[in-house]
Amino acid sequence: MRILILGGTVFLSRAVAVQALAREHKVCCVARGVSGQVPDGARLLVADRNQPGELARAVSGESFDAVVDVATMSLPWVRDALAALADRVGHWTFVSSINVYADKATTGQNTDAPLLAPHLGPTAAEPSPDVDPDVYGATKVASEDAVREAMGERALVIRAGLLVGPGDPLDRFGYWPARFARGGRAIVPDALDQPFQYVDVRDMAGWIVSAAERGLAGVFDGSGPRGTLGGVLDGIASAVGAADLTLVPVPPSVLLEAGVTPWAGPRSVPLWVPPTYLGFTDRDTSPALRAGLAVRPLAETAADALAYERSLGLDRPRLAGLTAAEEHELLARLG
Repeated sequence: MRILILGGTVFLSRAVAVQALAREHKVCCVARGVSGQVPDGARLLVADRNQPGELARAVSGESFDAVVDVATMSLPWVRDALAALADRVGHWTFVSSINVYADKATTGQNTDAPLLAPHLGPTAAEPSPDVDPDVYGATKVASEDAVREAMGERALVIRAGLLVGPGDPLDRFGYWPARFARGGRAIVPDALDQPFQYVDVRDMAGWIVSAAERGLAGVFDGSGPRGTLGGVLDGIASAVGAADLTLVPVPPSVLLEAGVTPWAGPRSVPLWVPPTYLGFTDRDTSPALRAGLAVRPLAETAADALAYERSLGLDRPRLAGLTAAEEHELLARLG
């Protein structure tokens, strides 16, 4: 197959390119060429999708069997791609987000759950940390609508959950292998029964390529089996934790009073979420699993995430988590 990846240089889109090349597909990637390199064997078509007409110019005269688009925050990007390619491509995968759902609290929902109202969103393609999640989700809804309208039964929409593993640019999951490998007393939220789901980026990428090969269509919530945060943290600790590692559960109220935030960002305890957001960490993903999304062992993901963390430097400034000094201060306060 000839597969066009709109991206191909960072995290998921790059992982898709790697998986497609491993299966001996011909891979072209459309990117500006400034965020990273495409994998060896892929062909780079240079284009800035913020510039109208650039994508159409880059793919002029090209033909593809499948397109994979991971556009995050730009409906114009999605519309321009469809205008340039929809009538000459057999299969289209659009990677959306579980942020499209209006009900953030109810657990066990599936793709039939109510969505946010479509929103045109900003023209910038990449959401900044302070973007309203509802605006992000509503922009994804509008993008999904555009894809389904143009591609019909040739469209696959994947509402991705938490993607983790090597190459993760957001530092959330990777915080835990890095922290547990350091050992000692490690703060964890005393909410270990919190529902939790994730998917290794390489497993998601493999499924996307398989779906293109099979012509899989429809809408799926793309994440792994339902579990708990405690189960995942215990699994990471077992896989990569230092011999002297001791987990110290701290009540969420104490964390909040100490200025520690949930989920992500500086001075945070990553992956812990308030009860009002549990609908995002506990979805019925069984349709995706039945449709071929295969999940590797947690121990493998944890070990590879730790190797990636070490390649970046364990003492680097992080986008998510507690610094060693912040954690030490909080542990001293707790006694």
